[in-house]
Amino acid sequence: MQPLAERLRPATLDQYIGQKHLVGPNAILRKMIESGNVASFILWGPPGVGKTTLARIIANLSDRPFYALSAVHSSVKDVRDVIEKAEKNKLFTPKPPILFIDEIHRFSKSQQDSLLAAVERGTVVLIGATTENPSFEVITPLLSRCRVYVLKPLDKEDLLQLIQLALTTDDALKAKQVTLQETDALLLYSGGDARKLLNALEVLVATETASTIVITNDMVQAKLQENMAVYDKQGEMHYDIISAFIKSIRGSDPNAAIYWLARMIAGGEDPKFIARRLIISAAEDIGLANPNALLLANTCFEAVHKIGFPEARIILAETTVYLATSAKSNSAYLSIDTALDEVKKSGNLPVPLHIRNAPTRLMAELGYGNSYKYPHDYPEHFTPQQYLPDALQGKSFWQAQDNDAERKLAERMRRFWK
Repeated sequence: MQPLAERLRPATLDQYIGQKHLVGPNAILRKMIESGNVASFILWGPPGVGKTTLARIIANLSDRPFYALSAVHSSVKDVRDVIEKAEKNKLFTPKPPILFIDEIHRFSKSQQDSLLAAVERGTVVLIGATTENPSFEVITPLLSRCRVYVLKPLDKEDLLQLIQLALTTDDALKAKQVTLQETDALLLYSGGDARKLLNALEVLVATETASTIVITNDMVQAKLQENMAVYDKQGEMHYDIISAFIKSIRGSDPNAAIYWLARMIAGGEDPKFIARRLIISAAEDIGLANPNALLLANTCFEAVHKIGFPEARIILAETTVYLATSAKSNSAYLSIDTALDEVKKSGNLPVPLHIRNAPTRLMAELGYGNSYKYPHDYPEHFTPQQYLPDALQGKSFWQAQDNDAERKLAERMRRFWK
């Protein structure tokens, strides 16, 4: 018999549970599917949230051939074989087939390169599934040809709906009288992963010989032999612990930061994921108070990528302690968000003429670049002149914060700009 998760795999969008922001009424993916005009895209989200199922539903509803490859087991030859089949079948199937690649982040650069031309020509519609940030794991040329849709862990309402669906529609489960007296442990164990939830439910029912089964929290812990506090790198605790880690760094508590780092390492977290978050923390929370933090965090990522565990733990620990004990500033983070808000509000304000580029004679005659003062011709390589659009003169986006490094920068700017 097939596993419960496979027996309950939905065949239509109406049967699909979760991801309402993508497939609910008037949601972006549902509109694309219903229009029949399916473009290449990547589904990014944790395991067990319906990436493969959604790809199969789309293929069925759009009446297209469906090819599925796993990046773990497939080679460049496998990719080329599918593309060759798609080319040969053009005469018989006017709609390009869907090529679904599970765990596309595991494809090498050469494997991803082999997809480029076929996606660009429309020979295949690519649907990739990944648990990793595509910005880091998918090559830029391929990523630029695909939309990215983010799938979320299933929430409590989704998971309870899934349990009820299993208990009321699956023949094997209906054969026993199952009562859900408590659900907290079962939901916590699932970590928002539908497959993990259904597998657990199947185990609980299969290991009971009685025809009447009452599911309680104690039963779940005893039967699954799981410590419910164990770190689950793919579930809700994954996000809670990385949040605690970053907030401990931001709060300048190296002891707490190292503890949460140890929890992630012991739980088998991807060291590159941790290193990427350290880069973000260095820019967002330390910033100009200590610009060397970003250099160290970036070096940490490169070193971890080359070395891997177990030695990578030392590099991650060094960087974590350095960031946690460093002076903090979010002035760069605040300044870019303030500037982006201004751009939304004021629109495309004209560039002042004197700082425009003048590559042609006509532009020069129109005054482009006229009266521009070259700062390097002046003492200290500075001379005051207008750089902001006229409508924003005097507007401040960056505000120095109270740390040694930025006090020096602020004093320099005050002396220059009076």
